Amino acid sequence: MRWLAELSLLFVALIWGVTFVIVQQAIAFLPPLLFNGLRFLLAALLLFAIILFRKETAKLTAKTWKHGLILGVCLTIGYAFQTIGLLYTTVSKTGFITGLSVVLVPLLSLILLKKRPALNAAVGSVTAAAGLYLLTAGGAGGWNIGDFFVLIGALGFAFHIIYTDVFTQHSSALTLTAVQVITVAALCFIGGFLLEDWHSALTAANLTNPSVLSTLLITAFLATALAFFIQTSAQKYTTPTRVVLILSMEPVFGALTAFFWIDERLTAAGLTGCAFIFIGMLLAEIPVQKWLNFRSAADKS
Repeated sequence: MRWLAELSLLFVALIWGVTFVIVQQAIAFLPPLLFNGLRFLLAALLLFAIILFRKETAKLTAKTWKHGLILGVCLTIGYAFQTIGLLYTTVSKTGFITGLSVVLVPLLSLILLKKRPALNAAVGSVTAAAGLYLLTAGGAGGWNIGDFFVLIGALGFAFHIIYTDVFTQHSSALTLTAVQVITVAALCFIGGFLLEDWHSALTAANLTNPSVLSTLLITAFLATALAFFIQTSAQKYTTPTRVVLILSMEPVFGALTAFFWIDERLTAAGLTGCAFIFIGMLLAEIPVQKWLNFRSAADKS
């Protein structure tokens, strides 16, 4: 069962990586917050319809709502700033900066949960930070406001990873996913109506635009409802470390999609930065110390 869960997570990473390109195209017509509000609202309607169909409303407990609201706030920060960042930076840079959430997790765990990061996690964080510098300031167009927004989004995703690992032990995957998704929809709509020009954005012409409509459907049902349900469910069959490691393929899929779809290319320094970030993500999750101890024991024998 574990191989099926991990294969499903790889599929999630592929979906998220591919959607960087189509989301960037869609937000040319709909502003970021309103786009995410519509995306998550459609996903929430599907999830709550499934809950009603399966007669699982009793599982929508007070604890599930509390945990789902916290996860929803983290996701709102992640998706809102990531989507806004796409207005100002490239798909490839967005994917790899978002991937830094993997190496931010051990640092936040130290602050929030008082868990000291392993040596490999610390080395991975430094390696990824060097890669971030090369990617953004060292030859991929320079550091810009879009990169900063995406980095804030990566912090939101890192908090989401930490709290998901804790909260999935107390609620069903379906109800917890539904609550966090409807929370993101509500918060994005509030922000969109307050900060964006919703009068000119929410028009029939924009909403029926093939690029916008197809992106909303793909991101709502595949990249949101299905993807977060898989992520929440898979932790029952595999470890959080393996979950994060598999999802670290997301920026790689994003960069490959940008290359083949819109011919987006990175400079040599940018490619080196991408490699550093990916290596850092791997180092942050591979149990190097256990491997070294195993090799040492094998040599002695």
